[in-house]
Amino acid sequence: MSEEISFEVDGGTVAALDHGGAGHPVLLVHGSGHNAAAWEAVVAGLLPRHRVIAVDLRGHGHSTAESKNAEQYWRDLAVVVAASGWESPLLVGHSTGGYAVTAVTAAGLVEPSGICIVDGLVLDDRQTASRTLGQFRTPQAAEELRRTFGYGRRFDAAQRDAWVEEQAAGAATDWLNAGADPELVRAVGARSFLSDGGGVFTRRPTTEEIAATTTAPPDAPVYPSIDVYERITCPMTIVLARHGFYADRRDKITAIVQTAPQRRLVEITSGHNIVMTHPQELTAAITAMTT
Repeated sequence: MSEEISFEVDGGTVAALDHGGAGHPVLLVHGSGHNAAAWEAVVAGLLPRHRVIAVDLRGHGHSTAESKNAEQYWRDLAVVVAASGWESPLLVGHSTGGYAVTAVTAAGLVEPSGICIVDGLVLDDRQTASRTLGQFRTPQAAEELRRTFGYGRRFDAAQRDAWVEEQAAGAATDWLNAGADPELVRAVGARSFLSDGGGVFTRRPTTEEIAATTTAPPDAPVYPSIDVYERITCPMTIVLARHGFYADRRDKITAIVQTAPQRRLVEITSGHNIVMTHPQELTAAITAMTT
């Protein structure tokens, strides 16, 4: 059984699920719109030989902290590692979490034994990346996120429960969740709401959270662009979904892997949501980094 824990950070708390276990510490970091519950099936394959914590990024899940700038969410990971008393943990991140574990390592805030990036890459130069990030801060983008994922929508308890059940019922044919256990989809959906204490539940993240995390200044030392990998000196495994967001950029990913020793590319025949749809194959890639 996991234990609900939290860490004090700037502006509130970062929530997490402490799964216990022994052996090499592993920090699991979800992608945008997900939360710590997304890793349940992966955790089952890591225990009991690994010490495992899965976090809710700020603005997500049960975390009360929200982003005021584009760096807080990945800087929080250093707080979690330090507060856990861990030295040289393995950092595993999916999607946005993949950049989070890359950035906190590139900034020198954590010295991990390695990082495992699960279909969560930054492959453009700074100028191109800046233009792309800007697209997420438009009213049109906010409306699309609300329509597609429900980001920022507010429900009463009955509406929340109906929304969660709708996600679980549609999992088999959903473009992102197809292949995932509906119970896992249900758990992630349920954890994605935060109550205001007065009967209103907000689907997280909000579109304001997304806007805040995409406002990094292009001259920042650590930036979501391809040059960030030049700062990574620890072992690095990139897990690429063959039908995911980066499948058509395999050549560039291969070049990143080949530029430094102790880098590895693992390909899985999956869509973007590898964590929930192919947990056993992902677990094998993770455990290979600790043996």
